[in-house]
Amino acid sequence: MTIQDIQTVKDLLAEQPVISIIPHKNPDGDAVGSCLGLYHYLKQLGCNATVVAPNDFPNFLKWMPAATDILIYDNEPEKATAQIEASTLIFTLDFNSLKRADTLTPLLEASVATFVMIDHHEAPEEYAKVTFSQPEASSTCEMVYVFIEAMGGALQIGAEIATCLYTGIMTDTGNFKYQSTHSNTYRVAAVLIDRGANNSEINGKVYDTNSFDRLQLLSASLQNMVFLKEYHAAYITLTAEELQRFNFRKGDTEGFVNYGLTIEGSKLAAIFIQEGNFVKISLRSKGNVDVNMLAREHFKGGGHINAAGGRYDGTIEQAVALFRGVIPAFLSQYI
Repeated sequence: MTIQDIQTVKDLLAEQPVISIIPHKNPDGDAVGSCLGLYHYLKQLGCNATVVAPNDFPNFLKWMPAATDILIYDNEPEKATAQIEASTLIFTLDFNSLKRADTLTPLLEASVATFVMIDHHEAPEEYAKVTFSQPEASSTCEMVYVFIEAMGGALQIGAEIATCLYTGIMTDTGNFKYQSTHSNTYRVAAVLIDRGANNSEINGKVYDTNSFDRLQLLSASLQNMVFLKEYHAAYITLTAEELQRFNFRKGDTEGFVNYGLTIEGSKLAAIFIQEGNFVKISLRSKGNVDVNMLAREHFKGGGHINAAGGRYDGTIEQAVALFRGVIPAFLSQYI
């Protein structure tokens, strides 16, 4: 974040724009937390800002301050469309390709608004007038904290902003255990706790509010797990029938893929979830095993070195067959 970039944003805000703040499709804790954290900050500045999400987000995030203010396109398409079309300034958070906005992509591509990107994924596209890209950052929430600080707003961070940003940092670092967790991540988290983020309460609301159905679905996923010992890789499959049997709700499979990495000797974990005529894929890894590359090359996706996602247009059996076919050569360069 250069001094010139910060001044550009200040100048843009001085024009009293209509602002939309956009997360990616299937918003997670970092996406929701960063958008709401920025939303609260901009509202304090007197800005006309609205968070517009492509689709709904998990129930375990809906307690967050102002979560009910988020305009969800899938629920209110006409209102969301009008908001984006009226916007003269658009912040895109936690994604760096407009395609990740899914149903909002055509609206964003057609918009004449000025764009500001804040994101921590690899290979950002060049659609924004101001791009804050830091792939080594733990989370977009940590970046939003740095952004607010650079804007001169550190003292304006109260309990609402602190709670939103802490939630995103906590979830995107796997409760501060992932390799992307740096010393500065802890410093930022400490400041947020000092400013009103109740770390114990946030942890409980995110991780200790499981439905019985979700735990039954977790049990089914673990029974479906396959460990390919010779390749140090594990994968889980969940069919549409299994999701229906356990009354699947958005967010219920969050974190399931990580269980594959808890197996001794495992370097790579994947989960394949059937969603209609395509398969949603999440990938996780340890060390220098680059699942971002795996997702980009074979599953129309991407992300980070140790956490990425993608999709396969076809059946779950076909997706797994492709995975099993490519991982011997892929993993041979690391193991």
